[in-house]
Amino acid sequence: MNGISIINYSDIFMACFSDNAIKKVEMAKDHSLLYVYSGEMKVTEQGKTAFINKGECAFICKDNRVNIVKRPKGDEQYKCIALSFTRQFLREFYHRTLDKSKLPPAARRHKFSLYKLPADRPDIISLFGSMTPYFDSPVKPSEELIKLKMTEGVYCLLNTDKNFYSVLFDFSEPWKIDILDYLNENYMYDLSLEDMANFTGRSLTTFKRDFKKLSPLSPQKWIIQKRLEVAQQKLRNGDKKVSDVCFEVGFKNLSHFSRVYRTTFGTAPSK
Repeated sequence: MNGISIINYSDIFMACFSDNAIKKVEMAKDHSLLYVYSGEMKVTEQGKTAFINKGECAFICKDNRVNIVKRPKGDEQYKCIALSFTRQFLREFYHRTLDKSKLPPAARRHKFSLYKLPADRPDIISLFGSMTPYFDSPVKPSEELIKLKMTEGVYCLLNTDKNFYSVLFDFSEPWKIDILDYLNENYMYDLSLEDMANFTGRSLTTFKRDFKKLSPLSPQKWIIQKRLEVAQQKLRNGDKKVSDVCFEVGFKNLSHFSRVYRTTFGTAPSK
């Protein structure tokens, strides 16, 4: 297998990377329960780094401060199945499935976003083992099966630690952080408007309203302008190649970068 193969069945992701493929994910967009079959996942938050290795199961809480790197290890490919618990799915679970009488009053959120689970537990083995055949099959699991697996995943968490109740079913608006501080740190990544809103702790409507107070540009144009300004500074102050700077600041196409750079600054980046 060459490159990166990612299969997405609704909210279940099956990933298999070739020996030389590394994927970097800058933020945990949704709560996720995952099992690493081979390779490793590196998770960094609050200055601390942890590894999820072959045969380990972990929960990663939705958090804009988490840095994730997925990569092969030794001669083994990176291979993983992850269940992504969206806000919508958890709302439906809470209202239609959850027994409210079992809500623990003393549940508290975990301090860190990464929580390792015992991978040898029968319910966890059954959950992920039943998904393994789909790695190499063209057959897509039914929506009913996917919902069943997602539900199993939630109960795996709730049966591990009662504090997961407060993590999974907290539907209040998440923390708000300064928009420009966030974008200045993350301008080089591909972010949709929904991503920007989500990771700054806002609804899409609130994000758009707040951004208008900060800049006359749209968020997308602000990011392009920021990338160009940083690229100009890098080219003036260093000896890096134009192509290296282009990709460092977030552009995906060198000719497009050169064209918008010339339009903005009146000269080619090579000058």
